[in-house]
Amino acid sequence: MNKNIKFYFKLFIYTFELSAMTFGGGYVIISLMKKQFVEKLGWIDEKEMLDFTAIAQSSPGAIAVNASLLIGYRLAGLAGAFITILGTILPPLIILSVISLGYSAFQSNPYIQSILKGMQAGVAAVIADVVLSMGGRIFREKRILSILIMIASLVCVAFLKINIVFVILTCGLIGVLSTLLHRAGKAEQNDLS
Repeated sequence: MNKNIKFYFKLFIYTFELSAMTFGGGYVIISLMKKQFVEKLGWIDEKEMLDFTAIAQSSPGAIAVNASLLIGYRLAGLAGAFITILGTILPPLIILSVISLGYSAFQSNPYIQSILKGMQAGVAAVIADVVLSMGGRIFREKRILSILIMIASLVCVAFLKINIVFVILTCGLIGVLSTLLHRAGKAEQNDLS
């Protein structure tokens, strides 16, 4: 991929547009990033996007900014990370600055309240799309450990009310151990060859 000024400009514009047109938080923008960078442009593959989502979610800070940083760094190093972060944070900064000027008018306007309620329903649909499309890949590949982790995480958070931080740390530990065991098995196979 050619990393000239035109590429950096496109990277900025894509993240700026995604951020400007996204309502509902990080999971919504993750879905739109997947559609843009994986499906439309083909700059990264679906497995990388799934990995970026997991890292962005489990890292401190806003998931949209974390995901933008990872995508930008993957595509164009530190300069790409800086550009995608800038493209992601500028729209909310501009929009919130404008809204803050007339906050009292927005707060009491019944039309604005109705629009926001409708947007909540749309956000729920987009989040469901992210879960089904990205989680569905794990089921299609029949990755048993990943499937068990997903189910156990759901049960722990939704039904047992275990703090999400402990669930994330446990899942991370399982992932590290799984990777180490997988690498050890490969090394053992190479030694036998």
